[in-house]
Formats: sequence, C-alpha cells, structure tokens
Amino acid sequence: MPRRAPPERPKPGPQTARDDLLAAGGEGLATGAHQFAAAAGDDAPLAERLRPRSLHEVIGQSHLLGPGKPLRVAFESGRPHSMIFWGPPGVGKTTLARLMADAFDAQFIAISAVLGGVKEIREAVGAAQQAREGGRRTIVFVDEVHRFNKAQQDAFLPHVESGLFTFIGATTENPSFEVNSALLSRARVYVLEPLSADELATLFERAIERETQRRAAIGFDAAARERLVGWADGDARRLLNALEIVADAARAAGRDTVDGAFLENALSQNLRRFDKGGEAFYDQISALHKSVRGSDPDAALYWLARMIDGGADPRYLARRIVRMASEDIGLADPRALALALDAAEVYERLGSPEGELALAQAIVYLACAAKSNAVYVAWNRARAFVQEHGSAPVPMHLRNAPTRLMKGLGYGRGYRYAHDEAGGYAAGERYLPDGVEPARFYEPVERGLETKIREKLDWLRARDADAASSEPRE
Repeated sequence: MPRRAPPERPKPGPQTARDDLLAAGGEGLATGAHQFAAAAGDDAPLAERLRPRSLHEVIGQSHLLGPGKPLRVAFESGRPHSMIFWGPPGVGKTTLARLMADAFDAQFIAISAVLGGVKEIREAVGAAQQAREGGRRTIVFVDEVHRFNKAQQDAFLPHVESGLFTFIGATTENPSFEVNSALLSRARVYVLEPLSADELATLFERAIERETQRRAAIGFDAAARERLVGWADGDARRLLNALEIVADAARAAGRDTVDGAFLENALSQNLRRFDKGGEAFYDQISALHKSVRGSDPDAALYWLARMIDGGADPRYLARRIVRMASEDIGLADPRALALALDAAEVYERLGSPEGELALAQAIVYLACAAKSNAVYVAWNRARAFVQEHGSAPVPMHLRNAPTRLMKGLGYGRGYRYAHDEAGGYAAGERYLPDGVEPARFYEPVERGLETKIREKLDWLRARDADAASSEPRE
C-alpha cells in the first residue's frame, strides 16, 4: 500500500511570521519565515555565520529595538514602511533589513550601489511585480545608497509611491546631503549607533562559544580581548573578521592562546582594508596627500587605488583632491583646481567604477603640476592677523554710498576708481583699515604661474613706493 504523503505545510504569511517574531514574548522577537536562517554554511565568514536570525539575537541599537521604540514598533505594526538606516559600518544595517523581510514574509532583493545600477533596479522592479501578482510583498534593500547618483535614486520613486515595494536604504553618510530630498521625504530615517565596548565584549563571547562548537577553541587573554574590542571601534563586523583572522593565524602557528602581542602582529599582517574614520584610513589619506605634494604620480595613484579598494567613499576622496589643488598647487597652476572640480563632477555623474578614472586623472595632474602653498599660508596668516587685531572700521573712502545721507556723511569720499587710473592701478591707494599697519600675507613662489604673479606684484609695489615718495611732505 503506498504511503500517504504528509499534508503540505502552509506557507507562513505575514501574520504568521509576525506571530513567530513575537513568540519570544518579553525576551525579544524571534523570526519565523527564516529566509536567511540556513544561508550561511560552515565555510562562510564568521561574521556571516553569526549574523542574527532574530531580533532577540541583535546586539545593540536598544534605542530603536527596545520595547516601544520606533523600529520595534515598525516590526510589530503589520505594515512595513520605507526607511533609511544611517550609521557607521558594522552596526546591523543589512541584518535589520533582512529581518524586516523575514518578519513580513517578503521577497528580499538586495542591490549594492557600488556594483549595481539602473539595470539592477529594473530587474528588482520586474521581480517585485511578479511577487505582487502572487500576493507577496517585496523589500528592496540598497546598500550604500549614497553611492547612487541622483538619476539612479530617482528610479525608485514611482515604485515607492505606488507601493510596488518597500524601500530600505543603508548609508554611512548623512542622508540629508547624500540622499535625494524626494526619496528622503518618502522614507523614515533610523540612526544606528556604534556598538559599545560592553556590547562588543558580549559579541566576542558569543563568537567564541559558537566557534568552540565547530573546532578546537583558541583562547584570548584579557589584554588581547581588550585590544580587539578597542580596535573594532564599535564595528561588529570588524570585530568578527579580526577575530577570525587572528584565530586562524594562531592555529597556523600551533598556538592555543592569543596574547596582545600576537594579536597586534596578526592584524598588521593580514588586514589591508579599513573603515572610514579609522586610523588606517587617515594614514592612507595622509600618504595620498603627501605623494601629490611630493610630485610622485605613481605613489599617488597607488594610494588612491589602495583607498578605493579598501572601501573609501570616492566622494570623500574627490573633496580631498579639491583641497589638495588649493593647498599644494594654488596659483602656481590654477588649472589644477578647475580639473579637480571637474573630476568631482564627473564622478557624481558616472559613479563607480567609471567615475574613478576621472579622480585618477586629477591625481596625476596634481602630482605633476607646479607646487605652491603660498595661498594656503597667506590665508592662515590673514586669519591669525584678524584674530590678533580684532575688528577695525572700514575706511570711509571704501564704504558704499547708495543714499544721499551716506554721501553727506562722507561715505565713499576720496575713493579712486582704479579703472580710471594709469595702467588700471591706483598707485599708493590704501585698502586696509586706518591704524592697521600694512601686512603682507601673500608671497608668491618662483614656480609656475606664481613666477609671473610675483613679477606683477613687485611692479605694483614699486609704483606704490614711487607714489609714496612723490607725496608732498608736511
């Protein structure tokens, strides 16, 4: 007699999934749809194996996930809404988006703004339309949404408005500046915070416990634990990646215990990537800047490639390149600033990876250009001078006189209009406030265009001296 097939288990719907989420009661929310529960095998990185499968497993973000808190309420509401998770790396942005899809038994579509574009957005729209025909919700998650340009971000608007899918964006940058206002107005922003040292320590203990179940345990002394938690700097993924690297290095070295010295050595040899704001980040931006200043285009390209490969935001690099053009090239080659601004604009239009070539072009030009920090030094001198001497009134002859009353008070009286003077220069005219000694802030160098500028200033100052010597003495 043939065996009767067991009855098909009904697919959990949104209400069932939320009931599973709430099954943990006061202890936390437990997911039930489990789209991602078996996603990470034993060969997956430690950070992926320990990715929370329920809200109860999430460490940190209690200001959003505690009872009655806004994101907890969103999970319990029965109706997902579009949102943007804003926070530093490794604080749970992707995890929370996945858990949101799990909670509502929604199709989860992830798009990387670094690798994706309009093609991937269109594919997501098609998949969402198919899911809606089958009566299922869709959540579209865009990681690093700030990397998308305006046109790419605009592509989501009609589908968010129509309710075709729920949009969840993740960004490390301030969405007020990096996300289109139209998209921002249709999404609620949740600010995620770095994990505290205690929360990272809890994650460390959980990781050690889980790993002990898989293979031989590696012990960490107190100094190593403290250094690892401090080094992670609020980033859970950074902690787990470093823990895995150090543990593997210890096994390879035949050690069963890691101390502080071994940890430092293992990290320095194995980690080349960084997160924005870390020490390695600022070390590398310093190396890039100094390579440009030192006129070494090859080294400058190397550090630019290192930083982009390491995850630095090209928009940040574009801003730094513009600063280099003013600080280290200045008027020795005024084209440098225009080219740096053009490169930043090209990147905004093209995004990665195409726009990165424009940044490389700007870096090479700046490295090869004539160098001058004269404007940078002059600006700092001028600011220090103003702070030292305070506010002095504007001389009467330099004041604007738009009314008869002001003219009657002497505003603008005695002003010499330079265009009416010989050579277009009012030799001997004074433009600093009365009582303020003449100051010389800007001293052009003898490189590039500033060589000509120096010659021009020397000629103008000679005319001033001649005018002063020809004035009648009292």
